[in-house]
Amino acid sequence: LAPSLPLQEDFVYHWKAITHYYIETSDDKAPVTDTNIPSHLEQMLVILVQEENEREFGETGPCMEYLLHHKILETLYTLGKADCPPGMKQQVLVFYTKLLGKIRQPLLPHINVHRPVQKLIRLCGEVLATPTENEEIQFLCIVCAKLKQDPYLVNFFLENKFKSLASQGGPNAISEDVLKSQDSLSTDTGQSCQPEEPLEDEPSHQMGDLSTSLENLSVTALPEATVVRPNQDYNLVNSLLNLTRSPDGRIAVKACEGLMLLVSLPEPAAARCLTQGTCLCELLTDRLATLYRALPPSVDPLDIETVEAINWGLDSYSHKEDASAFPGKRALISFLSWFDYCDQLIKEAQKTAAVALAKAVHERFFIGVMEPQLMQTSEMGILTSTALLHRIVRQVTSDILLQEMVFFILGEQREPETLAEISRHPLRHRLIEHCDHISDEISIMTLRMFEHLLQKPNEHILYNLVLRNLEERNYTEYKPVCPEDKDVVENGLIAGAVDLEEDPLFTDISPDNTLSNQEWLSSSPPATPDHPKNDGKTEVHKIVNSFLCLVPDEAKSSYHVEGTGYDTYLRDAHRQFRDYCAICLRWEWPGSPKALERCNLEAAFFEGHFLKVLFDRMGRILDQPYDVNLQVTSVLSRLSLFPHPHIHEYLLDPYVNLASGCRSLFSVIVRVVGDLMVRIQRIQDFTPKLLLVRKRLLGLEPEGPVIDHITLLEGVIVLEEFCKELAAIAFVKYHAASTP
Repeated sequence: LAPSLPLQEDFVYHWKAITHYYIETSDDKAPVTDTNIPSHLEQMLVILVQEENEREFGETGPCMEYLLHHKILETLYTLGKADCPPGMKQQVLVFYTKLLGKIRQPLLPHINVHRPVQKLIRLCGEVLATPTENEEIQFLCIVCAKLKQDPYLVNFFLENKFKSLASQGGPNAISEDVLKSQDSLSTDTGQSCQPEEPLEDEPSHQMGDLSTSLENLSVTALPEATVVRPNQDYNLVNSLLNLTRSPDGRIAVKACEGLMLLVSLPEPAAARCLTQGTCLCELLTDRLATLYRALPPSVDPLDIETVEAINWGLDSYSHKEDASAFPGKRALISFLSWFDYCDQLIKEAQKTAAVALAKAVHERFFIGVMEPQLMQTSEMGILTSTALLHRIVRQVTSDILLQEMVFFILGEQREPETLAEISRHPLRHRLIEHCDHISDEISIMTLRMFEHLLQKPNEHILYNLVLRNLEERNYTEYKPVCPEDKDVVENGLIAGAVDLEEDPLFTDISPDNTLSNQEWLSSSPPATPDHPKNDGKTEVHKIVNSFLCLVPDEAKSSYHVEGTGYDTYLRDAHRQFRDYCAICLRWEWPGSPKALERCNLEAAFFEGHFLKVLFDRMGRILDQPYDVNLQVTSVLSRLSLFPHPHIHEYLLDPYVNLASGCRSLFSVIVRVVGDLMVRIQRIQDFTPKLLLVRKRLLGLEPEGPVIDHITLLEGVIVLEEFCKELAAIAFVKYHAASTP
């Protein structure tokens, strides 16, 4: 032990030098930087680090023993709280930060470390924009980093309310008699004791005033503190929350990073305290609301859509440097980056904390702030609020927040829809109605929002919008091919269908009389005597040709123009179908449709509000603007890509026997084509005009004089392309199902 004594003597010498300053000095107005205190503190750290380096890991040296036993950190906290001499708080914060950062052995489990650390945490963020903000955030972040290394330590930082009140000490906290010998300090219990001999009256009185005013400030800074809380305080979170309000952007971002570390700690008690015992939920949602309300109502929806991707930590936007600035861009970026922060926080958070935070965003922000905006009647307001909803639907990445967003937009219902109860979830009803709004802009924006929603990895979206209505397959009606042949096998295929396959006439039977292969999507299950397997190849070619031949030749224009063939659609469909299969893999959908004997075919069929509106719009394809048509067909082709057998049957099987009064995508298009045949007769030079319109749309012809019937002609072009797209999707889905 002999060699280490000089280190300890040195250490004690520096500490005594600091305590002597307080006994001997009469002028405590001089800033701390004019004294030797900073260099003595620095030397003490150097000695502690050197001592640790000279020893085995985990062995506590005499200097560290001295620091712990004599409660040096408690004393420093007291001096820092009083900020005596001026600037001392900064020095104390730096000392604590370096001590925790540089010493490798775990210090926080010691009561004489974690208790003063906890008290110092309370001093942080009390007043915004103080000169010590930088040191405060460094200190809080090192504590967070230590907790991340050893999450169980967080339990030391969940304080019981009544204890914390006592340990805060009265206004005369400095009077925890620093001047008495070190030994008397070891009796300190964190209660404030009356000094036996007061310091010179004047300074003691001032310090009292100072800490009282600090305490008053900390109360007024946080009006939410009046919320009823469980009897635990999580001051580390509260101090970080205060610092997220700092006018200095870098400090606020560091505070957000600290919170990100804390919410991810796996300790359940901490997670509970975080969501119930602090204002974290309120802070996140109130700031979302404030930033949302600060957006100017005139923000252009296109700007909302195209503003570049936002990362919460990089919200350092400068209007001057921005060539693509627009009114409200600063406010929009602030809102989107805070939304991104909430999203990332929920993504990182411990499970119960994540659920509580997401529910708070749902109730306090989605319902409290966004819903009234989406439900308003002003067209300008609807457009802006739908554009913002679309933007955050695209941006959200946390599964738990996405779930809450989906429940907000669509509701939680999973039973089949009925026409009578179509508006059970008012927002869902309103948004679907907006897909068929008198304003084309609103229709397009809402359809785009749904298109992006359908690409999100959440099973409830498609189920709520479409699948719950197809569950019973009650859109089908199975009739035998010939009136005499009444014996239908249980899965709805014809008895004797086996013989059909050997029949040379089989290939010539008109497509209307053959039944689609019900096992379409399963990877070719073996044929059984009572479940004969149709020849898939002829099946898929019949289906593809049904779509390709829907539009009559005189209304086709793509084969006159290069590069508008069917191949591009095949490539796109292949890529998109692969992406959709990857998303839907987790949902364990069946490979083949529900067996008909288990379906309730008697139940009245309603395709559901969403498909109703899409089919209605599809039926008007020849009479509505080109941009609307592109968006409607885009949503329908997205839907048909989903690898669910009922979606496949209902949207992509031309041969399904529809029950009376039911319509399918194919039957809607057939009706449009019938209407088209009649209208073509009335238009002179129909085919050349059609070709000219197509070339103009592709930019192959300059814009010239207006062509009459332009809406109809553009509608025909979209219709032809849509049929090619559906044929490609049907082919790709068949191909995927038949290759194991």
